[in-house]
Amino acid sequence: MPTSLLEIVDLGEGEIVLQRADDDSEPLVRISFSDESRLYLMDSGLEVAKVMIQAGMQAAATLVEQDSALEDADGRPRVLH
Repeated sequence: MPTSLLEIVDLGEGEIVLQRADDDSEPLVRISFSDESRLYLMDSGLEVAKVMIQAGMQAAATLVEQDSALEDADGRPRVLH
């Protein structure tokens, strides 16, 4: 996948997105906080969304590493019994 610059944008009304900075494609991630959550978070919604996105990216990288570790030397999936 080609590398592109990503940005986190607060769209207001509790909606925050992760999108490519260089085009108008659909956001990669969309986080929507309820009214109740926004009251609880006060002005910290953007910071919370940033941490959520970072945690998701780290989890995805870990899953990819685990999946590649399950392949043998020929790139075929190992069978675990």
